[in-house]
Amino acid sequence: MADKIKVATASLCGCFGCHMSILDIDEKLFDLVELVEFDRSPINDIKTIGKCDIGIIEGGVANSENVEVLREFREHCDILIALGACAVNGGIPAMRNQNTLQECLETAYIHGIGVDQPCIPNDPEIPLLLDKVHPIHEIVKVDHFLPGCPPSGATIWTFLTELIENKPISFPYEQIHYD
Repeated sequence: MADKIKVATASLCGCFGCHMSILDIDEKLFDLVELVEFDRSPINDIKTIGKCDIGIIEGGVANSENVEVLREFREHCDILIALGACAVNGGIPAMRNQNTLQECLETAYIHGIGVDQPCIPNDPEIPLLLDKVHPIHEIVKVDHFLPGCPPSGATIWTFLTELIENKPISFPYEQIHYD
């Protein structure tokens, strides 16, 4: 077999549901690993990224570390995919955008229910929060968007296999309806 397609994945600010949907491909995961080799991914616990054909990002961009990871993926991946609502439009984490960052921090750490010792964390180990949560296309160029919260395993399977086989991406209605 020719060289496998190299795929890297990362989760930024979100719930990790899109990676769970990748696992929901179930037994087709065996077929997928015949087609691709995973580089950096929580699926294989590799933490660094090499040159990849496809990068898949789930989650919005909420802090300085998210920006760093996203830019590194864009630099190393020929094709970058925004997977799920958080990557595509900020999703649930972007609900904080209606308030200032200061209001969010004070609500959570000063006035929050059960706050024992009010204090906004200021540790250099904690990535700096951005003023708002961004969808990934506001930070880097994105080649494909696959919405859903999360997209189903079947939808991800269809998307990836058609992309890898260089076919036009077309979903059956059952995979993209939200009614």
